[in-house]
Amino acid sequence: MSEYLAIVPLACVWFGGILTMVAEAFRSPGERMPLEGIAIGSLLTSGATAALLWDRNAFSFGVVTADNFGLFVTLVLVVVGILTVALSAQVIERDGINPGEYYALTLFALGGMMLMATAADLLVIFIALEILSLAVYILTGIRRESQAGAEAAFKYFLLGGFSSAFFLYGIAYTYGIAGTTRLGQVVVVMSTLAGGQDLLTYVALGLLMVGFAFKVSAVPFHMWTPDAYQGAPAVVTAFMSAGVKAAAFAAFVRVFMSAFGGLQPQWEPIIWILSAASMMLGVTAGVVQRNVRRMLAYSSIAHAGYLLMAMAAGNDTGKGAILFYLLTYALTSLGAFGVTALVATRERTNDDLRDYAGLAKRQPLLAFLMTVFLLSLGGFPPTAGFIGKWYLFSAAVSAGSYALAIIGVLTSVVSVFFYLRVVVMMYMSDETATSPVTEPSAASVFALAVPLVATFYLGILPTRLLEIAADSIATIL
Repeated sequence: MSEYLAIVPLACVWFGGILTMVAEAFRSPGERMPLEGIAIGSLLTSGATAALLWDRNAFSFGVVTADNFGLFVTLVLVVVGILTVALSAQVIERDGINPGEYYALTLFALGGMMLMATAADLLVIFIALEILSLAVYILTGIRRESQAGAEAAFKYFLLGGFSSAFFLYGIAYTYGIAGTTRLGQVVVVMSTLAGGQDLLTYVALGLLMVGFAFKVSAVPFHMWTPDAYQGAPAVVTAFMSAGVKAAAFAAFVRVFMSAFGGLQPQWEPIIWILSAASMMLGVTAGVVQRNVRRMLAYSSIAHAGYLLMAMAAGNDTGKGAILFYLLTYALTSLGAFGVTALVATRERTNDDLRDYAGLAKRQPLLAFLMTVFLLSLGGFPPTAGFIGKWYLFSAAVSAGSYALAIIGVLTSVVSVFFYLRVVVMMYMSDETATSPVTEPSAASVFALAVPLVATFYLGILPTRLLEIAADSIATIL
């Protein structure tokens, strides 16, 4: 029975997805089913089992490991999932989205993310990647009447297929070199190759890096991000920006800092370049955006660069900062995109900067929430974003990557311009947009209040979580 323990958290989520589909199949036209309750119940069960597995280092079939690193990310995904469901209840009803399909796909995607975070085999990581990707592709275009959504889903699917092919080729090359795809055995082989690798090793590293860089929206594999984030329903964008990035970075870190850790001198310069390029392009493109969701998409690209900075540093400060920043970014990004979902209506997306003019007069709560989340993304104290960036930059300085740290600080300062531009529009604009805004329900307020409280709490009292994050990532290194 212990052989199955590591897969229990993700099995709970997938079972919830299946149960949601069955309930939807037996729902009469016009009948309301407690689909949100099923989704949240399965996520709470998943979170409880993950908490019970803490410090047990359970292993299933040699390919899934419930170490503290994977469980930390699993718990982050549980929180993201619960908040997404709470926010979605009002939005999908407003937008006429089928709830059975929506919640089932969301749960299947979350299960794939959890599997990706806990997989100890490259092939299982690939399977998890495809499970979450297929579900997210469909969620991106789930509003069938939306031409922008269909276009975004097609672009995401097409480019995602290419990146998956690169990743699969990387797995094949790794198998050819190591004779296995299990990370625990790959690390042994790669440590013996350190200093004496051949061309195939570099090819394997490069191909795997392309696959991961696409999923975390790192430059130059970011092309899908602005269109997908703008074209998808805003609540799906919130889910993607928080969940997909967290899961992808978890697998990225496990593969490169653990299995390929012995080759860090070889892959570190490439990560350095990806980090610098992502920060610079994300901020530069974000400055000129008039569409708030596209601006946040480019912000997401820049934040991928900040996280890659910690990977390039490779020291103890950076390792702990990765998980801490993944959590803080997931919550603030979900909160910011969640506000855009409520500013929108069924008829209009209301994502132009002018649509936020005078929002503080029309919906002061949404304006306040958006302000806090944007300030956290910009790294203002006393928010969690400030603490996260402080440790990321400290990691780069400690590793001697002064140029990368300077790029990070400068791009962070420049990003303040486009974050504050939205705040100024909401509070100080002479004009007031006439477009209607969705009145937040109690569930939506809860979904945004949790990131709000976490943003201030982790910005003021971050020590305990930083310690947990550092101890968690130490289980794979």
